[in-house]
Amino acid sequence: MSELKTLSAQKRGAFGKGHNRRLRTQSMVPGVYYTADGKNIPVQMAELPLTKIYEQVGRTNVFNLEIEDEDGSKSVLPVFVWDAQYNPVKGTFTHVDFYGVDLDKEIKVKVQVEYAGTPKGVKLGGTLETYRDEVVLAAKPEDMPRKVSLDVSGLAINQAIKVSEMPLPKGVRAVYKNDYTLAAVFMEGAEEAPAE
Repeated sequence: MSELKTLSAQKRGAFGKGHNRRLRTQSMVPGVYYTADGKNIPVQMAELPLTKIYEQVGRTNVFNLEIEDEDGSKSVLPVFVWDAQYNPVKGTFTHVDFYGVDLDKEIKVKVQVEYAGTPKGVKLGGTLETYRDEVVLAAKPEDMPRKVSLDVSGLAINQAIKVSEMPLPKGVRAVYKNDYTLAAVFMEGAEEAPAE
């Protein structure tokens, strides 16, 4: 695997809306680092580096969070973005939650599905129906894809692709209880099969 990207952050000592508002006026973003065993560490980081790393890794790829303590000591921890809140007008981060991971243990993450190609059945007058924009995948953090591309070009009329048939990278598996349909092609006016 390639070396993980790193985001620098500092431990945050002050809390509350007033303090967080002052941080944001200084182009800093408040956040919380959650350990795998349930502890949390309040942090703050510069907005621009956070935005840049988020554009590269999104919510599914792991990266290093370098947390600087009050005494100047630093600890580097593998994390991924668990939750992010935005300013609806400016489109900037207002708060970010990081989740610490063990690089040797499997995690489960919702990953975006991107449908690629034009189905054979659509070229013959059918309609492509997609039922899911995301799927839950399980993998070690460094193996988790940012998104999954599903080629639907081979679908004929009245054919479907189920989650169990989705091609995935080595070391990655889909998590599901019932084998649901991701995409199907139907003729206009024909009765559609249920998504699950």
